[in-house]
Amino acid sequence: MELRSLGKTGLKLPALSFGASSLGAEFRPVDINEAIAAVPAALDVGMNFIDTSPFYGRGMSEVLLGTALRGIPRDRYLLGTKLGRYDKSHFDFSARRVVESVDVSLHRMGVEYLDICLCHDIEFVEMQQIVDETLPALREVQKQGKVRFVGISGYPMKIFKFVLDQTDLDVVLSYNHYTLQNTMFGDLVPYLKSKNVGIMNAAPFSARLLTNDPLPPWHKATPEVRRIAKQAADHCAKHGSDLAKLALQFSIANPDMTTCVTGSARPERIREWAKWAAEPLDQQLLKDVQAILQPIHNWFYVEGRPENNDPNSA
Repeated sequence: MELRSLGKTGLKLPALSFGASSLGAEFRPVDINEAIAAVPAALDVGMNFIDTSPFYGRGMSEVLLGTALRGIPRDRYLLGTKLGRYDKSHFDFSARRVVESVDVSLHRMGVEYLDICLCHDIEFVEMQQIVDETLPALREVQKQGKVRFVGISGYPMKIFKFVLDQTDLDVVLSYNHYTLQNTMFGDLVPYLKSKNVGIMNAAPFSARLLTNDPLPPWHKATPEVRRIAKQAADHCAKHGSDLAKLALQFSIANPDMTTCVTGSARPERIREWAKWAAEPLDQQLLKDVQAILQPIHNWFYVEGRPENNDPNSA
């Protein structure tokens, strides 16, 4: 697996990283033993950065990771989690909860430090609190050695400039915004580079939109978006390929995206992704699919508080 430098952190992340939201049964019910086996499977194929959150499975993801990582040397993997979001509508970005959250995550996963800790889905709250209270508290935890690098994650593009215009970050994580269907995060790269921040992408499949799998019930894609995505999937199938393969290859092809985070609780799926990552991108198929998806290019939706979202959202 290709390794890429993450901003100025000194970390080298694989082009494809393991997202442990799947261990929290965020997309489907999971078999516990199979889910635990997915972690060493990811490490074996070189996906040695693991991303999770206390929100995923409401703690289940971190607990299962703690079980899966038991006995695996700490230098075999890089580990990132988040704080601030704990349930669908439960957010707490207070300084006190920052300290508690990091300690609880360390305990659940059985580790002494986190490589990365992110403020999770900050678009759901008054974002000035993140700048004035949450990040300063997280920097104090960083000084204690419990966290190596800190940053933010969320859906709207607006959140990154809001924070970075006021304070420094080590890393940022965006999801659903550098895919075959939406490349808005790519447009932000020059700004992010000017801030010397590490750039992480997640969700190349846009929560299954760019696959042949059924969408989770919470997916916000409109009927038109779903229809066009299916046209793209059918075109790939007609040409002996898979839309998911093209989507994954596209999202990791841009070297400005240090890593692309995606996850599964199925070890065989993870091995398939690693195989796809090593294969050449079909440029003609990419051109055809991008043309099919053009009517919904950069379509997005509102997430969190309306004032924290980008203009012209659907």
